[in-house]
Amino acid sequence: MAWIIQAQNGDDEGFTHLVETYQKPVYNLCYRMLGEPEAAEDAAQETFLKVYQNLARYDRERPFATWLLSIAAHHCIDKLRRRKFVSFSIDEDEEGQAELPDRSAPDPETEAVHKQERERLHGLLQSLEPVDRAAVVMRYWHDASEAEIAQTLKLTVPAVKSRLHRARRALAALWEKETPRLRAERKPYESPAF
Repeated sequence: MAWIIQAQNGDDEGFTHLVETYQKPVYNLCYRMLGEPEAAEDAAQETFLKVYQNLARYDRERPFATWLLSIAAHHCIDKLRRRKFVSFSIDEDEEGQAELPDRSAPDPETEAVHKQERERLHGLLQSLEPVDRAAVVMRYWHDASEAEIAQTLKLTVPAVKSRLHRARRALAALWEKETPRLRAERKPYESPAF
């Protein structure tokens, strides 16, 4: 809270500390919403610019993280509404450190399958309406409560529950619809691509 007060009083060091503390959650939310690393970086920077410009309006009675993620989510929703075509790429940070194999570690094929499933889920997220996508990302990647999501997205709690339920059903249906097609595309002797 001290950093927030300092930042509200114009202290650049206080604001820098806020950016350093919250840059990863803001970037992650933007990435899950927009689907592109570059777009997520731009959106995160624009979010912090908006926060800087509106810091005087921040109500200290409200959790700062909720207020900040609300700005990020609304910024991403606006960007998505302006897009005509949705495209995405998956560029996850993978650390390629050389180590001796650990016999208890999962095998590369299992890891490749898990990575493909994460990429597939990320792609399916892009098919959701922006507000539904924001609700899903906030709930399952940021562990936000339904009340926090409602406050952030300016919805009622029942509306959030309904959107989450509808989004989960839509994602499950898309997942099931794609599964037979993906199995058919793979030849019986072919292992998943790395």
